[in-house]
Amino acid sequence: MRYHTRPAASPLSGLIRVPGDKSISHRAVIFAAMAEGTSHLTGVLDSADVRSTMSAVSALGAAVEIVSESSEGSEGLEVVVHGWGADGPVEPIGAIDCGNSGTTIRLLLGVLAGWGIHAVLTGDESLCQRPMRRVTAPLAELGARVETAENGCAPVGIRGGELLATSFELPIASAQVKSALLLAGTRASGVTKVCEPAPSRDHTERMLPGFGIEVVREGLCASVSGPVIAQATDIAVPADPSSAAFLVGAALLVPGSDVTLPAVSLNPTRIGFLRVLARMGANLDITAGPDVCGEPTGDVRVRYTASLTGTTITAEEVPSLIDEVPLLAIVATAAVGTTEFQGVGELRVKESDRLTAIADAVNALSGGAAVTDDTLVVTGGHPLEGTTLDSLGDHRLAMSYAVAGLAAEGETVIDRFEAVDVSYPGFAGDLKALLESALG
Repeated sequence: MRYHTRPAASPLSGLIRVPGDKSISHRAVIFAAMAEGTSHLTGVLDSADVRSTMSAVSALGAAVEIVSESSEGSEGLEVVVHGWGADGPVEPIGAIDCGNSGTTIRLLLGVLAGWGIHAVLTGDESLCQRPMRRVTAPLAELGARVETAENGCAPVGIRGGELLATSFELPIASAQVKSALLLAGTRASGVTKVCEPAPSRDHTERMLPGFGIEVVREGLCASVSGPVIAQATDIAVPADPSSAAFLVGAALLVPGSDVTLPAVSLNPTRIGFLRVLARMGANLDITAGPDVCGEPTGDVRVRYTASLTGTTITAEEVPSLIDEVPLLAIVATAAVGTTEFQGVGELRVKESDRLTAIADAVNALSGGAAVTDDTLVVTGGHPLEGTTLDSLGDHRLAMSYAVAGLAAEGETVIDRFEAVDVSYPGFAGDLKALLESALG
């Protein structure tokens, strides 16, 4: 699917709720599947990735019922999950297809590690090129039998069994690896402890206590004591800050824009991009709201900012904004001076080589970008010019390019735009609604 866009003819204006948080939606479904009893989930993101998770846990024996669907997608799904609890998952018939979702495959490997069944987890072409040994190696240390393809990627076969708790020092900060090990730890005898070199997303640590599983947090370490069975609960999923980021970026770049995004997750491990934008001089207002399933939430108001200043984003900041680097790179083209992204090598093993792709895209748009090892440097002050860009089937690249197209001269064409369905199926419609709202 090709998406065509031109410079915005009007500001973005109005209030719009972005879809439910993808990371929280995945975890809500997985934890509910693990639990004893019935969980009621609302605001669940209706996307290809989350559908993959629902399909996967269904194949493992959880009963997943979609009670209602939002016609617009922003309100999300209402889902009832009857978990397998102490009975454990059933051995699936055939391989479990995780689609494009790294969260699905990595977290489920952790879930399955402590149960005596055999399963094969696979995915699409992109997922089968993403590294899995960072998860499978520590799971094998716990006692699971795990085997990847020769290149260390999916398909991954796992036969769970009795696990003996241990402590892990992760070489890089990874919420998915940490979560997989903590979930495996709920089946291990003793205390499973996971330490990281820098903070990563902490949704698992925040949400597990709501399912009756205590998580002890000490600095950059988190631990669980097992074996323990999760207990069903009800979850209302807040709006996804990573999806909100694209509307924030668009409003910053289009003159006259004034957009409010309500009930967004303000988890500190997820909103590094807001801190960076504030440092660059962005006109942002955040109003705190209630905590939802252990997550702080609030309303984000963003207005067009004519003068942005380049900044340096350190490697320590990157885990809290890893998904927003492509969007921040586009915003940086409008800033005075250079913006340097340090320690972003992890972008090479996302749904695409995002690091190379975003640099190439900025240059194709007549901006200035260069990559050296794991550092990206964007030089601002170059007016963008429309061109044809390939999303590479990567949802975050597709939406970043759409934002760039609103600020570029001439037409911007984005190939494989259907990739947005992975996380934000209604993105183009929401963008159009905000533009039309300004026209009255």
